[in-house]
Amino acid sequence: MGLLLCHYVVPLLALLFSQPPSIIIEQLTDPAVVSTATTSLTGASISTTLGALFGLPLAYWLARVNGRLQTLVTAFVVLPPIVSGMVLLTVVGLNTALRSVAAANGLPLTGSLTGVVLAQSFVASPFVVVTAKAVFKGVDRRLEDASRSLGESRMSTFWRVTFPLAWLGIAASVTLAFARLLGEFGATIMLAYYPRRISVQI
Repeated sequence: MGLLLCHYVVPLLALLFSQPPSIIIEQLTDPAVVSTATTSLTGASISTTLGALFGLPLAYWLARVNGRLQTLVTAFVVLPPIVSGMVLLTVVGLNTALRSVAAANGLPLTGSLTGVVLAQSFVASPFVVVTAKAVFKGVDRRLEDASRSLGESRMSTFWRVTFPLAWLGIAASVTLAFARLLGEFGATIMLAYYPRRISVQI
């Protein structure tokens, strides 16, 4: 454990002390750095929110079904970032009908913050789905059944029984997705090179 901690901490400390503090502050306040950091934080926040809104219901459903359908859906959810970018380009890339319609209505789907969010939410959702699915599976089904037997609806049971038991794991999945998106490169660079984010600027 100590070696792993050193593996994380030592490179970070080396980076921080590689330059005098005045130079680091000057670089961090550079307009280009501030702009890319703002874009990264904004895009990651919106994408993580969308990933959670759509990913958590899917994760709960996957945790409660069995069989080939579950395996098939999970396989579609977990795609490499480069593949995700290629898939998105076939839908919203150049010369696609959806991109033309959106652009005509003042909503560019590529080369914009919208494109960043589209790509990042596509990448974020697997982190939410896979992690939250394992968390939901860990919730004792007998507690949910007891709630339903006492007259609670499925939705009420989710919010009053399942969610309180799973919220720590859900928070971890959302945090993991957000952290991953701050450094996302593959899918977003294919869909939206601009506006630049931290990973692209680096």
